[in-house]
Amino acid sequence: MDRLERPVSVGGTPPTDGGISARARGTVPLTPEASPAWLRPLVDNVAQMPDAYRRRLPADVLAMITGGGASLSAMGGGGREAAVLVLFSGSPSARGDRSVPDDADLLVTVRASTLRHHAGQAAFPGGASDPTDDGPVTTALREAQEETGIDVSRLRPLVTMERTFIAPSRFHVVPVLAYSPDPGPVAVVNEAETAIVARVPVRAFVNPANRLMVYRGDLGRRWAGPAFLLNEMLVWGFTGQVISAMLDVAGWARPWDSTDVRELDAAMALVGDQGGPRR
Repeated sequence: MDRLERPVSVGGTPPTDGGISARARGTVPLTPEASPAWLRPLVDNVAQMPDAYRRRLPADVLAMITGGGASLSAMGGGGREAAVLVLFSGSPSARGDRSVPDDADLLVTVRASTLRHHAGQAAFPGGASDPTDDGPVTTALREAQEETGIDVSRLRPLVTMERTFIAPSRFHVVPVLAYSPDPGPVAVVNEAETAIVARVPVRAFVNPANRLMVYRGDLGRRWAGPAFLLNEMLVWGFTGQVISAMLDVAGWARPWDSTDVRELDAAMALVGDQGGPRR
């Protein structure tokens, strides 16, 4: 079963700062040349992400995203700038004919159930920009360090993805793609904000048995989007859309049943099911 083999960190003592915050506040350059060969298809084709991301979006959601700026202006507010860290880790090279190394993983968190926005949702570490941030890379690194205790000096920001409007939180979010051969320990730093920090094997996202489409019951099936059912979490919404698009752009995706459409609560009830793949 490839749902989530690597243990997750759900508490305990977070890693020490070690001067992390100072680097996170400074200017951090993008270094696409630092990406390993197995990440190059994604890094080199990051301009294809918007089309891949929107391919499975319902028309109503697409209109909301593309018209986000105009809608917010009409409501008298411009929204807030934000960034998330999309961190891949793993060996610099894959063995044999594999497209990614066996140890390749992606850093994902689950937000605390008590938060006002996106409570209990799986997400990339990240958040709103601070006035002292000099751009989305700084924001993503700072927020990731605050949420997971990660040593950002071990990370290499590679490229940024297209800024996307998230209607429920009124954030304009920039995903920052980064890589580290070994990011070191991660843990939940503040249980009031984060419930789980996990380095999820990339193969768990690639596995067709873990993929489905999910919709919120109050919106209806026409709002369904890509999701990933793992042992400890259901990855859906914006995060699920981004991961699905990355698999497509990088050429890692395998055929899966996009007609498997579940209502969100029904899909969440399957989290933690140890019965193996659903089919």
